[in-house]
Amino acid sequence: MNKHFDAIIIGAGQAGPSLAGRLTDAGKTVALIERKLFGGTCVNTGCMPTKAMVASAYAIHTARRGAEYGMTTGPVSVDFGRVMARKEKVRLDARSGLQKWLRGMKNCTLFEGHARFRGPRELRIGDELISGEQIFINVGGRAAVPALPGVNGIPYLTNSSIMDLAELPEHLVIVGGSYIGLEFAQMFRRFGSDVTVIEKGPRLIGREDPEVSDAIREILENEGIRISTNAECIRFSQTAAGIAVGVDCTSGEPEVTGSHVLLATGRHPNTDDLGLEKAGVKTDARGYIEVDDSLRTNIPHIFAMGDCNGRGAFTHTSYNDFEIVAANLLDDDPRRVSDRIQTYALYIDPPLGRAGMTETEARKKGCKLLIGTRPMTRVGRAVEKGETQGFMKVIVDADTKDILGASILGTGGDEAIQSILDVMYAKRPYTTISRAVHIHPTVSELIPTVFGDLSPAD
Repeated sequence: MNKHFDAIIIGAGQAGPSLAGRLTDAGKTVALIERKLFGGTCVNTGCMPTKAMVASAYAIHTARRGAEYGMTTGPVSVDFGRVMARKEKVRLDARSGLQKWLRGMKNCTLFEGHARFRGPRELRIGDELISGEQIFINVGGRAAVPALPGVNGIPYLTNSSIMDLAELPEHLVIVGGSYIGLEFAQMFRRFGSDVTVIEKGPRLIGREDPEVSDAIREILENEGIRISTNAECIRFSQTAAGIAVGVDCTSGEPEVTGSHVLLATGRHPNTDDLGLEKAGVKTDARGYIEVDDSLRTNIPHIFAMGDCNGRGAFTHTSYNDFEIVAANLLDDDPRRVSDRIQTYALYIDPPLGRAGMTETEARKKGCKLLIGTRPMTRVGRAVEKGETQGFMKVIVDADTKDILGASILGTGGDEAIQSILDVMYAKRPYTTISRAVHIHPTVSELIPTVFGDLSPAD
């Protein structure tokens, strides 16, 4: 029997449950469908479990440096099982809390299974057939597996499966020198693994400015992580000694052999088994669902939120997608994706906080630029903590005085960047910050100083 709802939400990631709460509060009947784990990537394989592991790695690293802080310590050993048990508790608590909230939500019916479109308004979940006035797709993404020679002949890890390791890898080889790969590289090195990062491009995290990439490489290499860039000929084979990874056809170390291989080469949207063609929903060449500025697809009653729409690859952008949809449908508030300022963080230690454009991107716009920088060695709070790696960098339009972008690579950088971001959203000139009085001693107190010491870009 066909059950009809005011709204159907496919996926219980970051955007879906919150939208269900708003819609049911507005008196709508809602069907929420989840095929596997409530909470999506963030709760199960992304932010929460990985940052729990990052926290363990930071504590272990700090303990090893105890003598620098006046502690008498012996050798620091790592109980990998307890690290993983702590991670597991964090994600299970988050998942169960979400499930409890949803199961108690009035007018919300949960379906567990894989949803597939039967038409523009109909979906099948196993033996159930349901229909809805509006449909919201929030199916997220998964690790992309590159079609590299030999990849199907080895037991590789992804960001999901590495969460379930029972034993610490002896030598973890990570293919992909971007955000996900670098976080795992540092944490597993601190847990005690040998780590090698292999990157096809000429430098790590290629979307960042070169000096940011170079500083991050230095931070990781100082901890004993081996990094190979310009790896143009990556290939795999299983040997008696482990998994051999071919690095380069012409120069450098020709092959690296590790006990485990992590593929960290990007993400792929979970849109290829939804039956979108039966609903008439358009996707682009990579499989991302095409949406307009209010996240509506080409079918007016169908929306797409989160990683599957290609308009953001973060938990915070997914949640903002929910806010945009809810504002337009329920609050008569025309919020738009284009209102969003790009912002994100890289959670190595020290973290990188980013807002707005890089210098490379700003130069492409043809603006006359003012740039300010300050090394973390000249930030009192960093010196006091004994964490002085990295630097601050801000970019300003010389004519309008608008802040175009900022990078804070250093202790507290992921938090300090928010004060810059807020001024950018307020559409105020950089002088709003340069004249502000911040608390001493903090990392953020040096942000006005950086803006007060701008110089014309070369």
